[in-house]
Amino acid sequence: MISSGFSGALKLADLDDFITPSLECIKPVEFEKSIGTGAKIKIGTDGSYEQETKDGKNEKLKQVEISLTDCLACSGCITSAETVLVQQQSTDEMMRILNSQKNITENNQKIIVVSLSIQSCVSFALSNNISVQQAALKICGYFKQLGANLVYDLKLAEDIALLESQEEFMERYQSANNTKSKNKILPMLASSCPGWVCYAEKTHGHFILPYISRVKSPQQIMGSLIKDYISKLKNVSRKDIYHITLMPCFDKKLEASREQFFDVNSQTKDVDCVVTSIEIDALMIKDNMKFNDIISEKLDAISDSDYICNAQLLSNSGSGSGGYAYHIFRHAAQKLFNINVEQVLFTPLRNLDIKEATLEIDGVIVLRFAIANGFRNIQNLVQKLKSKRCYYDYVEIMACPSGCLNGGAQVKKNELKLNREFINELETKYDELPKAMPSDSIDVQKLYTEWLNENNKNKYLYTTYREIKKNDQALSIKW
Repeated sequence: MISSGFSGALKLADLDDFITPSLECIKPVEFEKSIGTGAKIKIGTDGSYEQETKDGKNEKLKQVEISLTDCLACSGCITSAETVLVQQQSTDEMMRILNSQKNITENNQKIIVVSLSIQSCVSFALSNNISVQQAALKICGYFKQLGANLVYDLKLAEDIALLESQEEFMERYQSANNTKSKNKILPMLASSCPGWVCYAEKTHGHFILPYISRVKSPQQIMGSLIKDYISKLKNVSRKDIYHITLMPCFDKKLEASREQFFDVNSQTKDVDCVVTSIEIDALMIKDNMKFNDIISEKLDAISDSDYICNAQLLSNSGSGSGGYAYHIFRHAAQKLFNINVEQVLFTPLRNLDIKEATLEIDGVIVLRFAIANGFRNIQNLVQKLKSKRCYYDYVEIMACPSGCLNGGAQVKKNELKLNREFINELETKYDELPKAMPSDSIDVQKLYTEWLNENNKNKYLYTTYREIKKNDQALSIKW
């Protein structure tokens, strides 16, 4: 099992992330309510819990296993349990599903769909000294070899996330600047980083959550697209599709396990299994497979007009985390002030992971955007918000230093390289990709017409958050 590394925002001392011997990572044992409070429970010789029955015998009690969803409902132990990856979020589980398809009749087989993040493709490209396009095609070939039916990249979902984030910002900005409006919640904070969102829910709760964008991350938008749109195109149900995503960080496993992304009616997740760059690299090494020997395969097209997948892998301008601040800044400048900004220049402030861009009219700053990566900058930003000294309109926040390109689960073959050098190489690789504006995508326009009408947008593109209060149960008191 690969040692996981959740983001720094999930490794904070004030989250009670140190598990003492008295705080084992399990839920309490189950016993029938009819027994009453007088039941005697003791620890057996093998460490299990035993209950004394009426006839004097000892009955072993079943111990309830913890799941990743349970961890998300707790304010403590998930941060230290980095080596405990939930069974459904591992390459072992992925391979179990893929191998099981070989022994099932064709009519009963699931459709295996894989979605690739561009950041993971960049990671494999750098570690194998090839172009990002070549890496994407080889990764596609690898998953097809394992048994995947369809392999997409996440560009389409990224485009939708950017367009919706632009519209949400416009609504918030105009509301905040309306003197009659009571809703003046700015800055709007990016929501695509699950490490940052989980930290916000646990540590700042009701104060910080209203600032966070409600737009789903590209991973989860892709999950809705696969399970609720592609399923209809293929004339199958949600249960007939098994959706895997390849991502640059372990925190995405947390995100896919959130109850907001679980369909109660079909009892299915939008994303069934999240695997990371480093896990797939380890799986290849285990199988003695050389990356450059993999036979390349073309990425699949979501529709006939999907020129993105059939031609060239494309990326968005701006940061390697998706370019949220960059695109929303340009959109706001055009719509609010009728100014066409060709390039948005983000200037580093105290360190390279906090950058700022402004728009001035007649010497007056009318827009102020920022990119804040890494927990140190996140913490400073939150403190400014609490002291009402934050003057930004929008902040692109990512828990990992330098953002998603430097996710905790990216492949790093040369450990001797300085981290800054490694990050620069990742950014150079990413910048080699051709850029495409989200508004130029024919498929985005088609999806807004066929799938994302006004009735479905809230269901498929937006999510909710909830404050997670610290556990005050007696078991967690440190005597």
